[in-house]
Formats: sequence, structure tokens, C-alpha cells
Amino acid sequence: MCGFIGIASHNEETLYNQPIKDMMEVITHRGPDDSGLFENNYVRLGFQRLSIVDLEGGHQPMGYLDDRYTIIFNGEIYNAPELRDELVKIGASFHTHSDTEVILASFHYYGEECVNKFKGMFAFLIWDNEEGRLFGARDPFGIKPLFYRTLKDGTIVFASEKKSLFYINEPTYIDGEAAFHYLTFQYIPEPHTATSKIDKIAPGHSISWRPGENLSIHCYWKPEFLPKQDFSTKAVNFLLAPFKRKAMLQEKTAIQTEIRETLMNSVKRHMRSDVPVGAFLSGGIDSSAIVAMARQLHPDLNTFTAEFDREGYSEGDVAEETAKALDVNHRRVKISVEDVMNEFPKIVWHMDEPVADPAAIPLYFVAQEASKHVTVVLSGEGADELFGGYNIYREPQSLSMFKGIPTAMKPMVKNLAERLPMGMRGRSFLIRGCTPIEERFVGNAKIFLDEEKDRILVPGSPHWKTNDIVKALYEEAKNYDDVTKMQYVDMHTWLRGDILVKADKMTMAHSLELRVPFLDRDVFDIAAKIPLHGKIRGKQTKVWLRESLADVVPAHVLHRKKLGFPVPIRIWLKDEMYDWARNWMTTSQTDHLFNKKECLQLLEDHRLGKLDASRKIWTILTYMIWHHNYMENRNDEGEHYISNII
Repeated sequence: MCGFIGIASHNEETLYNQPIKDMMEVITHRGPDDSGLFENNYVRLGFQRLSIVDLEGGHQPMGYLDDRYTIIFNGEIYNAPELRDELVKIGASFHTHSDTEVILASFHYYGEECVNKFKGMFAFLIWDNEEGRLFGARDPFGIKPLFYRTLKDGTIVFASEKKSLFYINEPTYIDGEAAFHYLTFQYIPEPHTATSKIDKIAPGHSISWRPGENLSIHCYWKPEFLPKQDFSTKAVNFLLAPFKRKAMLQEKTAIQTEIRETLMNSVKRHMRSDVPVGAFLSGGIDSSAIVAMARQLHPDLNTFTAEFDREGYSEGDVAEETAKALDVNHRRVKISVEDVMNEFPKIVWHMDEPVADPAAIPLYFVAQEASKHVTVVLSGEGADELFGGYNIYREPQSLSMFKGIPTAMKPMVKNLAERLPMGMRGRSFLIRGCTPIEERFVGNAKIFLDEEKDRILVPGSPHWKTNDIVKALYEEAKNYDDVTKMQYVDMHTWLRGDILVKADKMTMAHSLELRVPFLDRDVFDIAAKIPLHGKIRGKQTKVWLRESLADVVPAHVLHRKKLGFPVPIRIWLKDEMYDWARNWMTTSQTDHLFNKKECLQLLEDHRLGKLDASRKIWTILTYMIWHHNYMENRNDEGEHYISNII
């Protein structure tokens, strides 16, 4: 696993005026084993490498065809051996067995379409010296990050981590609209970031640039769900003819077989490595399935679980039971509240952006422990988005009775419900039932309502609306059922803005490579065919995935309720963390953004038990600590801290 810096400019003075070595040094944790630099009149390409596969000639930047092409690449191409054989047959020659050279050869022979041949996670830049052109791409799901910043004279700087881009001598400022949306989502929806002038290349997109021209960005892949006509169990039993039910059963069996076989093939590809491979193991079906399949390929597998010493906030016992059932070497990492308070500023520093998901905490500490034993870990991210695993996806089913209310009457019913006293039983249910999915669901997290932000933010911003973020996504998904619409929104927001950000940053903080077998295009193609009743049935989620894995995972895991890395911030912020949190709020130099009086009152109300405001408080705190790390010129990270942030 690696990190890189790429600078492209038609202005040679600007090109060489950027401190690329400092920009590389600050991301050494992404690649402590090797570094390299390529420079000419138009581009400078810097690289930090963590050796995963021990192949001669893996040094980057790497040249190809007498240095016509030069590449910097962060990620892994899991089908590189197969692609290499394919390329040899059409005349390609190779000097190494690295997947980096396979990317170069693929670009030479297939052009921009090469990105659709790669199975893996990647962000890369290729300089074509003959055509005088820079080409690059980010993987379809956004597993690997790719930031960029355009300077006044048109120079473009790319980076694996945003912190490198703060070294540029042009100022960047807080983006007020990004802060507004952050308070909803607990992260900033891509492609934007917390600061102006710095953005992300979106997943499934490629870029092209020539000297004197603007950056061109092209979408080469986006997820498309293709669920077939859905039938309820009652309809199957009473309305459909026997031959139709038989055909549906055959389809179900075929898809479930495909799920199991395709996921196993993906795990096999993700296990390719010349260094020790382990896996994260929680109490859920996703990680258990990955571990069970990986164990078949590597019997001496190491697994890791994080836990808190609070009742109801630990999956350690279930994970231990699963580990014993699967016969793997298991380690449990206990986390104290003192550990969290000491390390959280560093966690936020590594995150690059304010991401207030408390699940980043156990991920950081379990990655720290895993890095002592292995260099690569497998994990179960992506299964919920692909197969319908979040409990919120059951909501359309629970609100199905409202389908009988005429559309024209729903606003009236909703208006009456909103006049009922807050907290009254049934009020929220009536409001949600009479609110279209397009207005009700903006993603897996919804921390502050827009009207609440008027009290928290200074000044309020009534012209910004949360639904503006998802409006275009709902238009693209207008022919889907409501559950699939929710999946589509989450894949474009929650998955890439939260889940994969913390997965990459928390593991890379410890020079550990994380691989996610569920996020494979072949696996997605199978998941995309699953009808509604194969995702949600009663209180059960991921129905067909669970059934397809019945012979793979231990029985005690199969139908267990999802916990999802619970973190006891609700309790901590009342007790051990109260003074710590209050001090951060009081001393934070964010008075131009936050109404400190309202923030402190929220913390006090939570301490007194008037309400559970833990997620709201954590969202505010995370932003304040991010601001402290990156916008206040304080040196919390020692030699790696950016001392010249503007």
C-alpha cells in the first residue's frame, strides 16, 4: 500500500515551486518502505511505498516502454496475473511481475478503457511522454482516496491524503456550505471537502490533462441495480401458479449459489500476498463470512476484534465464539476511555477530514494491534450497502400501510401530525409515513436537522438544504423501489464518505493494508439482481446473503442482530469525557462557525440526562478537533504536523 503526490503544470516555475518532498514526508505512514520521484517539464510524481508483494522491480514511479509512460499507483489489482497473461497474448512484454506494470501495459493496449478491466482498489496517475498527457483514475467504489487542488495558474496537485495539499503556498479557507452538510451527515459528502479549493476525484471516475488545458473528469462506472419484479410471500402462496413459484425458487437458488461462489472467488483474489494476512472479526455475518472463506485458503489465519469495557458495548465474546468455531488465531483489543481521549486528536489528524463516526475509534485501535502481527487485513465493509443490511432499510416495509392513503391527502395528515406534542406516541410514525422517501432519507446518518443548524452555526444559512445533496441521486434512482433507492443513496454518500474513509485512514495510520472483498464489481453484479424480498423480510435484513452463507458461517452468527461497532460515547460524555469535551469546546477557535453557547448547552443537557445528544456533541467535537489540527497552526502531530497551514 502506498501514497503519492502528483503535480501537473504548464508553468515550470509553479511546478518546481511546490515542496513535494515535504508533501511526501507527511504521508510516510502510507509507505514507509520506499520512496521515489519523477520530474520533467510538466509533471512531478512523488511516491511512498509499503511493500505487500515481494516482487523485483516494484519501485515507483515506474517507467514502461523505454519510459514513454511513467506511473504512480496506490492500491492493488487483484486480477493482475490473469490480465498479464491476456496482455502477453496480444504482444505485451514485462520486466516485472508487479501489478503496477500491468496497469501500464493495460493503458498502452486498451487505452482509457483499461480501468474497466481492473478488479481491485486503486488510485493512479500515468504520464504519457509521447502524447504529453496525464491520465488517472480512482476505483469504482472509492476504496482508495484521491484528492486534488487547482491553483490560480491552472497547476493541479493530486494527493493520496489531503494533508499534503496544505503545504501549497496558496491559501485555503473553511467551506461554510461543507460545514452545513457535515452537521447532517457527520462527514462531508464527496466530491467536496471541508476547505475551499480542495476536492476529491469521485469513485468510478478518470481524469485527463494536457499542458495548457483544464482538467477533464469522466465517469467510467456507476452502480446500477437491476432487481426483477418483486412478489410478497403472500402473493407467492396464493396468487401465483405452481410453475411460477418453481421458477422463482430456481432463480433464488441460482442467485444464492452465485453469491457464495463469487464472494469466494473475490476472497481468493484478495488473499494474494507475500506478507502475513489477517482479518477483522466482529460479531456479525459480514466479517464472519470473510474469515470463514479466508480460513479455507489460509488455515493459520489471524483475526482481531476491538471491544470496550462496558456492558452492551462489546462484540468481543461473540467474536471469540466465532473465532473458536472457525479455528483461527484470535486477539481481542480492549479500549479504555483514557485511550480514546489521548489518541482522538491523532485519529482526527489521520482522517484528513472531519468524520464523526465513533466506529473509527475501535477501528484505529484494532488496526494498531493487527499491524504488530500482519501487514494485510480483510474486512467486511460494503456488504450492507450491496445486499440491504442496514436496519433503516426495513422502514419502507413498516410504513407500507400508508400506501393506501391518497397522495393528495398525505400533506394534510403530515401537517396535523406535526401539530401534535413532541414525543407523543405515533407522531413521528405519522410524519414519516406521509413523507416521500426522497424527503425522508438522506443517508445512513442524519445528525442535525436543517432547522437545528440555525442555532448551532454562526450565521445560519437558510439557502442551503440537506436534500440538495441527494436530489440528483433520487432522480437517477427514480425507477427503483424505496429500499433500493436507499441503497443507491448510501453507496454514493455513506459508503464513500464515511465507511471507506475511516477504513482506509485508520488502517493506513498504522501502515496496514485493508482489503474489502465485498466491494468487487463481480460481487456487486450479483447483488444488483436481488429482488426486494431477497433483501428485506420482516425483521430480517440481507435475507438471500444470509441464506447463501448458511453453510459457511457459524449458526450463532447467521441471524444475529446487527450491532456495528457500538461505542459508549453516550455514557462517556456524561461522565469521564465531560470535562475533556467541555475544554475542547471552550478553547476551540471556531467561534466564527459555531454558536459556542448552544454547543455547551447541548453538552450540559446531555450530562443532566435531559436528552441523548451524544452523536450531535461528537459531531461538533470532531469538527473542532479537526479545525484545531489543520486550521489553527498547533503542533499535535510532532514532526509530521503541517506547520504552515493557512
